[in-house]
Amino acid sequence: MNKLRKKAQEGFTLVEILIVVVIIGILASVAIPTYLDYVKRSYAADANVQLKNIVENAEIYLQENGSPPSDIQTMQDEGYLNLKTSTLNKWSFELDLTESDGLMTGTITATSLSGMKGGEGHMVSYDLESGEFTGYGQRKSQ
Repeated sequence: MNKLRKKAQEGFTLVEILIVVVIIGILASVAIPTYLDYVKRSYAADANVQLKNIVENAEIYLQENGSPPSDIQTMQDEGYLNLKTSTLNKWSFELDLTESDGLMTGTITATSLSGMKGGEGHMVSYDLESGEFTGYGQRKSQ
């Protein structure tokens, strides 16, 4: 009989199990938002790379043609830019560029399409004057 009682008392109490569940809940409440933020930044990283690529090629376009390009299609048609189809299935790009004294200013915006796993309609912008990215997946300035 004593052996049976000892065996029954070897398990965890309800309080111990509840403490473990609460600790797991606290860890999950910290880890999940951090993970989701990381996923957003990874999706936006592709747009960031492409926006910088577009800026560099738009500057070459400006130097050779005397005016900034009006859109991505013009740059691709004239051989200044070669975006992969996979990128064009995920992002659409809009140029709002002006030229003043040989310097290009303005913004280039990428908007996610239905082919992007992070969802449709997210925007990432690059400001040529400040050199900063804003929008989806960007770290908040502190």
